[in-house]
Order: sequence, then structure tokens, then C-alpha cells
Amino acid sequence: MFGNRGQLSLSLIEAGVGVIFLLTVTMGFALGVPQPDTREPQLDVYAEDAATVLAGEAPRHRGTTRLAEIVASSGAFQRERAALDRRVARILPDNLMYRVGTPHGAVGFEKPAGVPVGQATVTTVNGDVTIWVWYT
Repeated sequence: MFGNRGQLSLSLIEAGVGVIFLLTVTMGFALGVPQPDTREPQLDVYAEDAATVLAGEAPRHRGTTRLAEIVASSGAFQRERAALDRRVARILPDNLMYRVGTPHGAVGFEKPAGVPVGQATVTTVNGDVTIWVWYT
């Protein structure tokens, strides 16, 4: 009599483990697996694209490139600041905000804390230009 009783409890434990396993697998399929966050790599691509476009443009006045002209001096940055702001706004999609930093100042919007941000830096003969982008 004691032998049957011991086997009965082992069968109940095995059945319980089986039910829990099946529920776990079912919930895994029902809820799915979380997808990786691809926003930041995409933002880096947007920043790189904008940097590439700006780095390839001819200067408006003098210099090797438009970016080199902008960072040539504080006066050049002040003169070109509004044009740079308009140009970056036209390059990027409407759902992005941006900031362009140079050794002489920045244009664009203040970077918010706690949001994914993409970044690209272009080195010119006169200094680095960094572009940050994020979703609105």
C-alpha cells in the first residue's frame, strides 16, 4: 500500500511540472519575444548622412568645404550660423530634431535627457563638427 502511494505522488509532481512547462511555452508564444531597440543605430545613420552631405558641399565664401568654412573662425560661424541651421533642417526628415556643435558655437535644439540620440563627427582642417539627431 505504501508503494502505490509513493508512485502516485511522483506522478502528480510530474504532471504538475508538465502543466507548468506547457503554460510557460504557451505564454512565450502568446507574448512573444521583445524586439531589439533599433532607434539609436538608425539615428546614427541619419546623423552620418547629414554629416556626409555637409562635408561634401562647396563653401559659400572661402575654404575647402562648407564645414571647414563654418569652423574657420568665430566670425565665420556667426556669419554662416543661420544658413547652416536652415541647411541641416532641409537635409533631415521632419520627424527629427538636431544640434550641430562646432568649436565656435552650436545651432539647432537643446538635446533632451533620456532619449536615444544619434551622433556623427566630421573632422575639418579647422576643427570638429558634431551632429546629434533624435526623434521629436
